[in-house]
Amino acid sequence: MAESDGDESQPALPSSEGGDISGSLSTPAPTDGDKPSPRMSKPGTKRLVLTASVLLSFLIGLPFLLKSTEIHRSPLPSEAIADLSRRLHSNPPSFPCVLHAVFLLSDRAPSGLANRMEQAISTQLLGFPAASTAGNISVSVTVESVGVCSSSTNVASPWRCGAVTTADLVRGDEVFDELLHSALGGGGADGMRVYTIVVVDSDTVEGLRTVIGKHRHAWVVGKVDETESVSIIGNAFVKYFMNGGIEEGEAGIVKGEFMPVGSDGNVVLSFSLLNADPSDWVYDWEFEKIGERMLIPVIEALQPIANINIESQVLYHTPKSSYSSSDDKLGANVLTMGDIPFFVNSNEWHLDTSISATGRSKVLQFVVYIPSARECPLYLQLPDGKLSKTNAFISPMWGGVVIWNPPSCSKTPGALNKMPSQELMETIEIFIGQLRQLFGLKSSYHAQIMDGVTKFITSPKGFAQCKSYYNFASHMHRGSIHPI
Repeated sequence: MAESDGDESQPALPSSEGGDISGSLSTPAPTDGDKPSPRMSKPGTKRLVLTASVLLSFLIGLPFLLKSTEIHRSPLPSEAIADLSRRLHSNPPSFPCVLHAVFLLSDRAPSGLANRMEQAISTQLLGFPAASTAGNISVSVTVESVGVCSSSTNVASPWRCGAVTTADLVRGDEVFDELLHSALGGGGADGMRVYTIVVVDSDTVEGLRTVIGKHRHAWVVGKVDETESVSIIGNAFVKYFMNGGIEEGEAGIVKGEFMPVGSDGNVVLSFSLLNADPSDWVYDWEFEKIGERMLIPVIEALQPIANINIESQVLYHTPKSSYSSSDDKLGANVLTMGDIPFFVNSNEWHLDTSISATGRSKVLQFVVYIPSARECPLYLQLPDGKLSKTNAFISPMWGGVVIWNPPSCSKTPGALNKMPSQELMETIEIFIGQLRQLFGLKSSYHAQIMDGVTKFITSPKGFAQCKSYYNFASHMHRGSIHPI
């Protein structure tokens, strides 16, 4: 038993004859017989029908796709637009207005003088192209003489006889202007604008003297006969009331077709104070306190033309694009007229930051440029070699620039300076003059004419009533033609 336990027999190993047996199954190698054979025949009818049906479905749905994505545009009445444009150019729209002539005579007037003068003035106006296209003008005449006040048949002016006399001339032009305004009442029939020209028969002046008031009236003082008075009235009415006192082709006046009013009727006046190099000096201004107060009357005067908004800002590091030259005789740096087109640095002057200029509003930029200490003082030199009195210039449809030199041109690094109030007021007055030029008027009126001296009573608003109406009529006249 012991031997049987110790000599336990081992299991017999399998025979190696007949080949080795692998522990895992091996993948048979691919043969050429396993590859799919290439198709030797054409696609069947079923596949062709399927492809054709998909293409046909796309072609059938294509018109519906185009119809669902199209934008409908109504046809333009081209013929009607062209016909309207031709009619407006041949017969421009006119605005009704009345010219009322008043004669204050020192002697007794002959009978029928009012009707005779009305006919003569109407005939005179027909010879002026500006009057024939400016509006539907009707003429009326009032004659005041010793104890007699007669009017023509076509009277539309609320003139109060006896309210103004020749003796009132000695009280001054400002007082006489207000007396005429109160005597006229400032109204018009059926909403028409009434322009009044008063002829005062007086021996107190030599020759003739013409004065244009702040309101829609003027007066002529001197000894004139009937024929001469008709010519004076016609010329004054057309030149100063219809044309705004602008001569044809006059230099320095922006042409009227470039009225700086947006198509939506809004204008933004943006005023900027530019410090070219703040390492030399830094200036601020009290624009909200002084500038806006001076500009409010201007906005009110231009209210019939546009809705005007005002904004202001102060900018730093704003060098100009052009280069100035040193003038040893003047002891200053000068800019010539040829340098002005390159003065504005649109890359460094970030002026168009207005949020008020929405839609099609127009933005007019008015810039006060403070040069660096290296270029101070800086002046504009006119073509005749003289220096500009205002040291300013305008750019049509863009705005205006005033170059302001700090007092003594002394450096004050790190200090915040204020632009003097008096200097700021003078600068705003220059801007108002530039605004007048941008609207097609003169910056100021001091004119001499052949038949006498012409004087203008200035308005504190910067725009007299007659000038505002001239701008309004011009803007409406162009706005009714040019969009077509």
